[in-house]
Amino acid sequence: MKIAIGNDHTALEMKNEILAYLKEKGLEVINFGTDTPDRCDYPVYGEKVARAVVAGEADLGILICGTGVGISLAANKVHGVRAVVCSEPYSAALARRHNNANILAFGARVIGPELAKMIVDAFLEAQFEGGRHAKRVDMIMEIEKKG
Repeated sequence: MKIAIGNDHTALEMKNEILAYLKEKGLEVINFGTDTPDRCDYPVYGEKVARAVVAGEADLGILICGTGVGISLAANKVHGVRAVVCSEPYSAALARRHNNANILAFGARVIGPELAKMIVDAFLEAQFEGGRHAKRVDMIMEIEKKG
């Protein structure tokens, strides 16, 4: 599995921990985030990861900023993205199982690295269940097509 990861300056340390964690698990990671503590704009990185996921360059994406909210909003503007902000594992797993979320976001100022790893595991290990959920995801995508 190939994971695209992106972050702003507030999440540099958290990104580095998660990136190392993913590589330890044997996953391929593409780093689209900033690697310096210099102030930067989170929408840039949200869009980069979103475009990589939609283009098939990565299977899933992970985004990290201060809260996870801003960077996920930017990602969700890219057609085909279903980015979700999660601060605990249960929602991360259900976002994949029921909503076929393709990007996980969380906040470096909201959760610590160990909880972040549990959330990442829950997100990556879950699989879309399809069935009644597929109809609802299709409905979401129809809304997106309408603009």
